[in-house]
Amino acid sequence: MADKCSEGLLNGTVPGERGKQDKSVKRGNWGNQIEFVLTSVGYAVGLGNVWRFPYLCYRNGGGAFMFPYFIMLVFCGIPLFFMELSFGQFASQGCLGVWRVSPMFKGVGYGMMVVSTYIGIYYNVVICIAFYYFFVSMTRVLPWTYCSNAWNTPDCVGVLDGNLSSRAALNLALNATQKRTSPSEEYWRRYVLDLSDDIGNLGEVRLPLLGCLGVSWVVVFLCLIKGVKSSGKVVYFTATFPYVVLTILFVRGITLEGALTGIMYYLTPQWDKILDAKVWGDAASQIFYSLGCAWGGLITMASYNKFHNNCYRDSIIISITNCATSVYAGFVIFSILGFMANHLGVDVSKVADHGPGLAFVAYPEALTLLPISPLWSILFFFMLILLGLGTQVGHVGASVLGQGGKVGHGGGMVGRGGDILPPLPRVQFCLLETLVTAIVDEVGNEWIIRRKTFVTLGVAVAGFLLGVPLTTQAGIYWLLLMDNYAASFSLVIISCIMCVAIMYIYGHRNYFKDIEMMLGFPPPLFFQICWRFISPAIIFFILVFTVIQYRPISYNDYVYPPWAISIGFLMALSSVICIPIYAIYKVCCSEGDTLLERLKNATKASKDWGPVLAEHRSGRYAPAFSPSTESHLEVQPLQPEKSRSEAEAASPVQGSNGSAHSQDSRL
Repeated sequence: MADKCSEGLLNGTVPGERGKQDKSVKRGNWGNQIEFVLTSVGYAVGLGNVWRFPYLCYRNGGGAFMFPYFIMLVFCGIPLFFMELSFGQFASQGCLGVWRVSPMFKGVGYGMMVVSTYIGIYYNVVICIAFYYFFVSMTRVLPWTYCSNAWNTPDCVGVLDGNLSSRAALNLALNATQKRTSPSEEYWRRYVLDLSDDIGNLGEVRLPLLGCLGVSWVVVFLCLIKGVKSSGKVVYFTATFPYVVLTILFVRGITLEGALTGIMYYLTPQWDKILDAKVWGDAASQIFYSLGCAWGGLITMASYNKFHNNCYRDSIIISITNCATSVYAGFVIFSILGFMANHLGVDVSKVADHGPGLAFVAYPEALTLLPISPLWSILFFFMLILLGLGTQVGHVGASVLGQGGKVGHGGGMVGRGGDILPPLPRVQFCLLETLVTAIVDEVGNEWIIRRKTFVTLGVAVAGFLLGVPLTTQAGIYWLLLMDNYAASFSLVIISCIMCVAIMYIYGHRNYFKDIEMMLGFPPPLFFQICWRFISPAIIFFILVFTVIQYRPISYNDYVYPPWAISIGFLMALSSVICIPIYAIYKVCCSEGDTLLERLKNATKASKDWGPVLAEHRSGRYAPAFSPSTESHLEVQPLQPEKSRSEAEAASPVQGSNGSAHSQDSRL
């Protein structure tokens, strides 16, 4: 009996339920569960894990920061992650289709699409810069090693200029009022970016960056060309190889002189900071952004799971893997920075940095001190490329799938990890897949489903064209503006409204029953309490903390003008405003003689809400056989052994929600 139960669970059935084919044949599923887990890990683990978390950790009390960090993971991160995965998996829909649960809140899905669009545009620009550094590292001497280049200034002082006078000049620059300018910093500002003096002065397009931007979008498109069937295979490499590179860099780093000093600087606890509200705010924000909540990518990726997949287990595995990666990356970063500080004879705080400053200035300079420095540089930037691609593919796919169709497998700059850049969605694959899925699911007709590849191509081309201004001489100003405003507090608002809509509008009892139908057991009591009370309270705390800690954006010594900051707020507002606008529209279009009746009709679940496969629609989801209901269900063949010709005779037609029915469908 036990063996039969185990076999049933493996086949996608819950105990006591007859065997089923637990697949959405027309919409598609992941090839296997490993593909989904790897894609989700790639989506959650991104640039922010490498360039933001280690900096936050040492700035907020070292090892003491781990305590609030893991508290926020347990009470906010994992519960929200589980909610989004279960939400998408139950409905088998992208970030738009799932809102049949309460149609008035469909604006939340549109807000997710807008956020994914912004992130997808600028995130690929960061990837293109990593591509550029990757290509220029293929040389015998890294171009940012010395100060003897045409772009260097008299203030440049290199750590490898080799003679006593230059070393003395270095110490003088480090300790005097005049600040030292490193060769890597001048290479970044004066050559790669050729930085202009103002955000309004775009200057010329940096052709090398433009070319690398084209390369990055071509790579993203090729990875998603077959939807989940292609992206699911890509993540076997993109989600695992960064760990290989991290391990290589870690082993090399801890063998260097001064590495232990850097690691102790990273981990030594300062317990007095535990009482600082800012430390708890940073921990909550890092967890929230790092896991990629409210972007739409998690809902999109989960929508391609089999209906009875254990997403509860997956959410715990992926969340813990994400946080463990952040801690591990800290050892890699600070071992090298400790070595660099020891070489210069300064404190680690003098060389520690975060965001683009760490990825393209501080760490590359430290790499020049290593033997065979081009090799380590190639490995480091290749790792950044893979981390970024994983997130980007997921975002683009979510957009397309949100509307309907097949999804690819996808993996923050802002997104999941940095002060300057929030945790970059760690995965360009997931960003793109989010957009594509949303579009296809929403349109939902057979024409667009058959041409999903062209939709993906169109999104990629549009993303490339919109990213061109970010490759100009003022591009870094616009990139940081988008990163700070387009996907910051708006994500918190979207996530908070989503929790309220599911728990209090749709009803927590209804949702708990849905999960029990899907998994065979209700969500644990701990998650029920978190979803209803604790997680929304923490999200509200993050929002308040974000407002209190707000400071006008700046980049080094450059302060953004008021008109640029106004554009930033408009970008943030553009995603949030979708929620009330669509709610008003839905109420106006709903049936009812009074406003209260219209509100009730606009918030109650649609008739086609529920499992997409007819065989899973039991109990209150049992089909009424009305044409409107039947058209949204995907009917599996009762006799899979039918001949191929007989199957083709009943050609499938895609439903408006991305599911399919046969022209002579029978329930």
